[in-house]
Amino acid sequence: MATKVLVPLLGEGVEEVTIIKWLKKEGDSINELEPLLEVNTDKVDTEIPAPVTGTVLKIVAEEGIPAKVGAVLAVIGEPGEEVTNEQVSVGGKSSKTGSKVESRKPEPPIDVVSEPLIGNRDLGFISPVVAKIAAEQRVNLQQVQGTGLNGRITKKDVLSYVEGQGSKVESPLTQTETFQPSNLKPIVGDQLIKHTNIRKQIADHMVMSKRTSPHVLTVMEADMSRVAKHRTANKEIFARDGVKLTFTAYFMAAIVAGLKAYPIVNSSWSDEGVLVHKVVNVGMATSLGEDGLIVPVIKNADDLSLLAMARSVNDLANRARSKKLQPDDVKGGTFTLTNHGVSGSLFAFPVINQPQCGILGVGAMQKRVVVTEDDAIAVRPMIYMSFVFDHRILDGASADWFLAKVKETLENWA
Repeated sequence: MATKVLVPLLGEGVEEVTIIKWLKKEGDSINELEPLLEVNTDKVDTEIPAPVTGTVLKIVAEEGIPAKVGAVLAVIGEPGEEVTNEQVSVGGKSSKTGSKVESRKPEPPIDVVSEPLIGNRDLGFISPVVAKIAAEQRVNLQQVQGTGLNGRITKKDVLSYVEGQGSKVESPLTQTETFQPSNLKPIVGDQLIKHTNIRKQIADHMVMSKRTSPHVLTVMEADMSRVAKHRTANKEIFARDGVKLTFTAYFMAAIVAGLKAYPIVNSSWSDEGVLVHKVVNVGMATSLGEDGLIVPVIKNADDLSLLAMARSVNDLANRARSKKLQPDDVKGGTFTLTNHGVSGSLFAFPVINQPQCGILGVGAMQKRVVVTEDDAIAVRPMIYMSFVFDHRILDGASADWFLAKVKETLENWA
């Protein structure tokens, strides 16, 4: 008997995925647990394995099209087995996965409100992200049609509604002429590289972040002599436990020390006040090459030894590059590190990973001539640290106190 391949629940709050690529085509044989297709959700690319051994009889979902949890993706069975309409449907309704999005009737004009309304009709659970976007864009959620599980309003629903209505409230600083990327016309010899799903999500998040909080940069340099000596002395010891000891683990540990000393940095802005987080979950920006970047999160980083921190860094980096991360691996961050020095960069002005308070960028380590405390001239391995912070939460002094603690931790490593 043929078996349906359904969109699995990949994490809490994940209601739909986007089909990235089919790894098999109709008529191909496949073994149980062999990867069948790649999907994307929350910037995480995940392989979905075949639930049984057999032949791919029918592929229902098209690449590039969203599919809700529980929707039919494909049917696997014996060669030549007939696929019925019932086999490509869920709950007695034909699967719409892979079909074109149905056109909607024009929505009524958006009501301008000071906060998202949850009034006449039961909107169900509204996530903090949806509520925040609705408040910022002054959208009445009563007017938004939810497409999530059980009619739940998702982030995508609100953004689509805003885009469709052109509802964004104009800032008094809005220019008289707005540049529209869609107006760009290619000329002979130009090459158009289509946006990937990850690239679109990165672009949306970066633009949203710059519009959300005032970014301020402060820079200090740190002498890495003691860290470098400690790493040299312990690389082989860590390797015996199967752990590669990288400088990133030290940076993460120093950030934890800074967040413990100044908890206000481990926070998020809200209209009611500054929300200081109890947990310390440090994100680690990881390059995926031409595919962009992703920020897996080390949860409860303040509970980890250097060995455990290095093991977590290794695990998340490896799974990110091999597309083995789960949606929960990129959620819940309270602060972010970006080690842009791995590509030779000395300085950077990173963009805050909302809704966090700040992000620390670390440049390449270089041997430089410095003047020591006893006025001697010495050559030391030095790095520049760029701390970008939300000026609504931190002022220059408090930001520098945090960065100075990170510097002190690195320079006085035992």
